[in-house]
Formats: sequence, C-alpha cells, structure tokens
Amino acid sequence: MRRNTILVTGGAGFLGSHLCDRLLGDGHEVICLDNFFTGTKGNIEHLIDHPRFELMRHDVTFPLYVEVDQIYNLACPASPVHYQHDPVQTTKTSVHGAINMLGLAKRLKCRIFQASTSEVYGDPSVHPQTEDYWGNVNPIGPRSCYDEGKRCAETLFFDYWRQHKLEIKVARIFNTYGPRMHPSDGRVVSNFIVQALKGEPITIYGDGAQTRSFCYVDDLIDGFIRLMNSPKELTGPVNLGNPNEFTIKELAELAIDMTGSKSKLVYQPLPQDDPRQRQPNIRLANDELGWKPIVPLRDGLRLTIGYFERLLSLQSKAVLAPFGI
Repeated sequence: MRRNTILVTGGAGFLGSHLCDRLLGDGHEVICLDNFFTGTKGNIEHLIDHPRFELMRHDVTFPLYVEVDQIYNLACPASPVHYQHDPVQTTKTSVHGAINMLGLAKRLKCRIFQASTSEVYGDPSVHPQTEDYWGNVNPIGPRSCYDEGKRCAETLFFDYWRQHKLEIKVARIFNTYGPRMHPSDGRVVSNFIVQALKGEPITIYGDGAQTRSFCYVDDLIDGFIRLMNSPKELTGPVNLGNPNEFTIKELAELAIDMTGSKSKLVYQPLPQDDPRQRQPNIRLANDELGWKPIVPLRDGLRLTIGYFERLLSLQSKAVLAPFGI
C-alpha cells in the first residue's frame, strides 16, 4: 500500500482519534487538526510521539495551507449539548469549514471525505432511511445549526464535484459509540453508561419508545477507509451505521444490566425536533464497499463501559489527590 500524508480535521475528537489510530496502523503519515472545542488531547496523547503523527491546533473556519494526499473532514461538534452551545459557530464550522477544506483539496487536486450525518434526514417519514430520501428537517429549530449546516456542506461538496471535478466522498453517519466518547456530550450511550456507573437515575426523554441504531466505532472507521479508497465514481452519499434497531428504553435497561447498577429510569419531556425513528438502510455500503457492522451491541457496550469505568476512576483520584486521599 502506498504511504499517503493524510489530513484529519477534528482529529482529536471521538471519531477523529480512532481514525488517526487506524491510518497510522495502515502505515500512513497523519496530520491531526483540531481547535479542541470538543476534542481533547487525552484522545490522542498516545500518538504524540509517533514518528508519523503531527498535531496542529487550528480552526477549520480559517484557511489552511498544508501539503497532503487525502483529507478527512470530521471537524464539527456532533452532540446536541455541544452544537447548541454556540449554534452560530456550529454552522460556520460546517459551512466555512467545508469551503476551506474543499478549497484546499481543489488546490492540491486530492480526494476529500466529508463526515456528514443521519441528521440530514431530520425526523424521517421514511423508514429505514435510504440515501435518496431528502429528509424532513426543521430549518429554524434549535437543532438546525447542525442539521442544516451538514446539509449545506453536502451541497458544497457536490457542487465542487460537478463544477471542479473534485474527487469527493460523502458518508452519512448514524449513531456511533465506543471508547473516547465525551462523558457529558448528552448522547444516549454515554449518558446511560455514566449515570448507571454513578448509580444515578437514568434519564429518558419522551416515553423511551423512540428508536436508534448503534454502530461500534471500529466498524464505522472501517467504513470510512473503504469509502475513501473506493472507485472515484462512488461519491456517495453513503449511509454508514448499524441497521439493528433498539428502543431508547431497551438501551437504558441494557446499560443497567451490564453495569450491575441499581439506577432507576426517570422520564423527561422529549426535546423539540428529536427524531422518533432512526435506522439506516446500508444496502449501498454493503453492495459497493462490501461493508457491514460486525460488532454486536453487547460486545461494543462492554468495551465502552470499561472505558468509562477507567475514566471515572481517574477523575475520582484527581478530585481526591489535593486532599491527600
């Protein structure tokens, strides 16, 4: 395999750090770019001394001048807690970030990958969701900074493909979980595991009957690599996610069972525009990439719970250390 120099924007985030691991493991040189708004150095500290790894603190809303062979554009807050904290900056990250990275790819004549999202489908009226579904998105709601920002980024990618013949790859990512998730990002998997480990009530929004499909991070990253290196005619968008569907209540009960927690379920009102169903149709990924998830939910949760147990233990020791305990 040819060794490439590969830029990963958002490389210190949950998905980005796992992608950096995989690319280095495949023998490539990696430039990890992050402004550390949601990414953390802890996610990539094990890579700092790697001879083929370089870390850059930079915000994609500003132009960047580097020489690379491929670009993975992952930069953007991806959880409602984080992207609603500064919705204007979230939209800028998606739109200005796409413009800047596409401009860089155009100058370098290199292939570029966009980490889009199943949120482009909104609260879907089609189930499961296929790539030709245009979505049901509220353009002025509290989630629209992320939903519409990602939709606009897709528009830019396909306009650069049509107008400038740029080689693009667009992946629509469905719910993904695994080690290095942020413990307070508000996503259901991290929320439920952390609450269960702490013995706190498990917060379910709505009646818990809404469904999600959960893909383990290693499976997703394998999909990224396959899509990036697929024939140039396959631009996407391509759904990447696990089609096995679970209710939110089922996930909460599984988290309690697997952690041995005594936590109880509590119910809160459903947030505005929260989708009732989310399940990918992955026929395109399976047919064109030979890709499908292979990690069962219980196996992935076991690894994720182990990560959060270690993280909470370290946080507890850091709190007690000043008191000599």
